[in-house]
Amino acid sequence: MAIEIKAPTFPESVADGTVATWHKKPGEAVKRDELIVDIETDKVVMEVLAEADGVVGEILKNEGDTVLSGELLGTLVDGGAASAPVAAAPVAAVAAQVAAPASAEEALLSPAARKIAEENGLNPAAIAGTGKGGRVTKEDVVAAVEARKTAPVAAPAAKPAAPAAEAPLFAAGERVEKRVPMTRLRAKIAERLVEAQSSMAMLTTFNEVDMHEVMALRSKYKDLFEKTHNGVRLGFMSFFVKAAVEALKRFPAVNASIDGNDIVYHGYQDIGVAVSSDRGLVVPVLRNAELMSLAEIENGIATFGKKARDGKLSIEEMTGGTFTITNGGTFGSMMSTPIVNPPQAAILGMHNIIQRPVAINGQVVIRPMMYLALSYDHRLIDGKEAVSFLVTIKNLLEDPARLLLDI
Repeated sequence: MAIEIKAPTFPESVADGTVATWHKKPGEAVKRDELIVDIETDKVVMEVLAEADGVVGEILKNEGDTVLSGELLGTLVDGGAASAPVAAAPVAAVAAQVAAPASAEEALLSPAARKIAEENGLNPAAIAGTGKGGRVTKEDVVAAVEARKTAPVAAPAAKPAAPAAEAPLFAAGERVEKRVPMTRLRAKIAERLVEAQSSMAMLTTFNEVDMHEVMALRSKYKDLFEKTHNGVRLGFMSFFVKAAVEALKRFPAVNASIDGNDIVYHGYQDIGVAVSSDRGLVVPVLRNAELMSLAEIENGIATFGKKARDGKLSIEEMTGGTFTITNGGTFGSMMSTPIVNPPQAAILGMHNIIQRPVAINGQVVIRPMMYLALSYDHRLIDGKEAVSFLVTIKNLLEDPARLLLDI
């Protein structure tokens, strides 16, 4: 029986997608929930998984083709022979291979036990089965998972050698050119940046913040913080998110947006945090950041970072947001003017921390200083509000106890 392979159902904000990569060719065997094809949209890459064990039949949409929500991409032969593009004999052999267990150990493993073992990276062959005929049960795998958690940590392996430097795209002296199409994400980024600069009166105001107190607080408590919060590391971004949330409460226009001739004020703070990925800069959103602790913020950002690297961010995680924070300092930026992400009204830019001399109480001392930049839509936010907002963030970071005392 042929099973249709369809494009995912896109949200209303996504008109169509592009077939990015077929991970399986006609005639190749697949297992249920195995990745078959990637569909790239303006925001994320969406995965299409196999609905059942079988063999890939006909491919109707090739890589680079544009597809609509729910459109037919190809067919999957459910455990039977493939369609015309593939010879019958090889396909039948592949189908038989799908139907048969890979090994004796697999035959003695229940489906539920196999799923748990795969999710936890366990080798089923190393688990003693207590079921009938030596069958490994779900309870056996759960017990093995718990035993591994309580086992002593092995000594760290020797540090691997540094990877070789990536080869240059072109050899020296070559007068060649390479033309590649923009990814949908890069094209969308370009479109929105041009839109932002042409549709709003964007200005940027600057200030600097002494990071001494935040760094001292982090240095004093980072080990206890990580131990208390199950491995969540204390970084600087959570302090900036907390400071931004408090400043947004005091200056609601910075947290607002323009809709036609209306100003929409938001009674919540959904903070977008810019994350770099191989596909470009993406901005997942911390929902209701005003209700989150430092640990919850750090854990959320770490999760977003991993998902961005793995291409696993969902459209829902990158939709919305009332204010954005971007950190060019991770790449060594000393000063920049970030571009507002419409329909938001402002964006905060962080930069690298530099030890430099400053005057404090009439004395010249060396302090870790960071430049801050706030780009804002002048149609909605006056200069006084923008400057006061940035000064509020500066004051909160230079005296982080105020964040905890809510003063």
